[in-house]
Amino acid sequence: MGGRKERLDALAASSGKGDAGVSLAASAWRRLRRNPVFLVGAAIIVLFVVVALLSPWLAAHDPSARLLEGQVSRARNEIPPAQEGFPLGGDQVGRDLLSRLLVGSQQTLMVGVFATVIGLAGGLVLGTLAGALGGWVDSLVMRVVDVMLSIPSLLLAFSIGALFPRPSQFTVILAVATVQIPIFARLLRGSMLAQRGSDHVLAARALGVRPRAIVFRHMLPNSLGPVIVQATLVLAVAIIDAAALSFLGLGNPDDSIPEWGQMLGGAQNVIDSHPSLAFWPAGCIIVVALGFTLVGESMRDALDPKNRR
Repeated sequence: MGGRKERLDALAASSGKGDAGVSLAASAWRRLRRNPVFLVGAAIIVLFVVVALLSPWLAAHDPSARLLEGQVSRARNEIPPAQEGFPLGGDQVGRDLLSRLLVGSQQTLMVGVFATVIGLAGGLVLGTLAGALGGWVDSLVMRVVDVMLSIPSLLLAFSIGALFPRPSQFTVILAVATVQIPIFARLLRGSMLAQRGSDHVLAARALGVRPRAIVFRHMLPNSLGPVIVQATLVLAVAIIDAAALSFLGLGNPDDSIPEWGQMLGGAQNVIDSHPSLAFWPAGCIIVVALGFTLVGESMRDALDPKNRR
């Protein structure tokens, strides 16, 4: 009898081994630490953020100074090649390409983060109103969201950016943020509707807890997980959309303040003879967007309760 009990205890321990008694967040972090895809994406993001924050000190030269202008020849279609002190050479007007890439990372990070934060804030407001109040408020908010989602995101961002007579970094941030609002609103609204019928919300209502407290203490905190994961994926899209707007001339017109999309657009006149001027900023955009996408997809899989084992 005792041996049978020991075998049952061992079987129960082995079946509960792993994530048993562990919170979803702790279980997700355990899987993320062992996921090579997440580690690669996180390494890219950390490198990008560090370079962006330290770019004023990492850049060896003033990104707006035409230090190599004497080596530029429009007649012979020549630009400064790689040389001592200028590892990537210069651009079509003699500015240090590496310094412009480093400083441009800061502008790209700023636009991507601000656009995502503003879009997230707007989506939280609309999603909370729709999910908490329901009724005609939910119908009105969702119809507006449906209209915005029916328009391709990049086309909508172009349309919003073109409304401003004087393009700037602020107009790019506002255009990209507006495109992201309906994504967050729909996702949060769906999460909050799922929380309405959960046991802890029903118990709070049965105990007479005020509706406002139920929304902000029970429904909203438990609905933010998918939204936060989506913010990581949206950040990658925001960087690409912002670069596209700058590429088309809807960003900051002052090229003394470099930005990767702006640099990519400026290289189009010489891309046939000097493709490297477009390759470097385009490569930076692709790698950074890939990093955020890898992290976001890994977090989505790790936070899925179906994947807990």
